[in-house]
Amino acid sequence: MSEFFQNEIVQLAIRLLAAAGLGAVIGYEREFRGKGAGVRTHMLVCIGACLFMLISKYGFGDSARFDAARVAAGVVSGIGFLGGGLIIKSKSNVITGLTTAAGLWVTGAIGMGAGSGMVGMAGIATLLLLFCMEILNAWRFKLGDRVVTVVLAAKEQGVLPGVIKDLHKQVDKFFLTKKDGTYRAEIVLRVPKKEKQLDVLERLNAIEGVELESME
Repeated sequence: MSEFFQNEIVQLAIRLLAAAGLGAVIGYEREFRGKGAGVRTHMLVCIGACLFMLISKYGFGDSARFDAARVAAGVVSGIGFLGGGLIIKSKSNVITGLTTAAGLWVTGAIGMGAGSGMVGMAGIATLLLLFCMEILNAWRFKLGDRVVTVVLAAKEQGVLPGVIKDLHKQVDKFFLTKKDGTYRAEIVLRVPKKEKQLDVLERLNAIEGVELESME
């Protein structure tokens, strides 16, 4: 058994799996808090960081020139810059593209691993990446909250403050305006991820005295 754990591929696999598990723990906490980067994003970033570290440490043993390791540093920066262009912040402050950017970053690490001759490790990392991108996406974690921006309108002045008070802890922030005799409230809500979008729509439409103009 000791010989099995001393095998190079087994050692690399243990490190990659450990990185994936630690990243998932951190991502779980962030996702539970309703943050933009959740379990999958943190797993991918942690796996990628582990890959880059292992490649820098073991990937250039057959190279006579130590300068070869500088290539890894250049790719890390380049892929990170490229991935940053995939991250988008919408008008409702919802951030998208984080997982795609992290996946691109890990893909760069996988390519470096294969190029440095660490094919077995690159294959294991590919399986972990697919697990993050496909299996975890299919399970669709429903923990914590998500952000929804709604615009409510009312004819009477005191209605909207009462609605905001009733929504209580779900209200993150709000803005009140008046135009052409109509009072409007743009409200940023934190609703449970397990609550379907249609259920949120029906719940807001059921509030008496107000009209739901939009929901993002």
